[in-house]
Amino acid sequence: MKVLVVGSGAREHALVWKCVQSDLVERVYCAPGNGGTGGMARNVSIGAADVVRIVEFAKRERLGLVVLGPEAAVEAGVGDALRKAGFNV
Repeated sequence: MKVLVVGSGAREHALVWKCVQSDLVERVYCAPGNGGTGGMARNVSIGAADVVRIVEFAKRERLGLVVLGPEAAVEAGVGDALRKAGFNV
């Protein structure tokens, strides 16, 4: 399964760290990520509250799971848009 972790802080670093340890996860992306996440996952230049680009990325990469870290992503409606598009959040 491909996973996207949304955010760029320490919380998201910990989420990426755990995701890469799973045998069920084949690839981890982090948007936008940070220097620490870049060593474990592929950082993607998409802002955490950029609803349209996150949904487009999820579709293009056929993600199995999207994990929202920052409150800004939730407040922007990223989770709602992803669920509406059929993604697990």
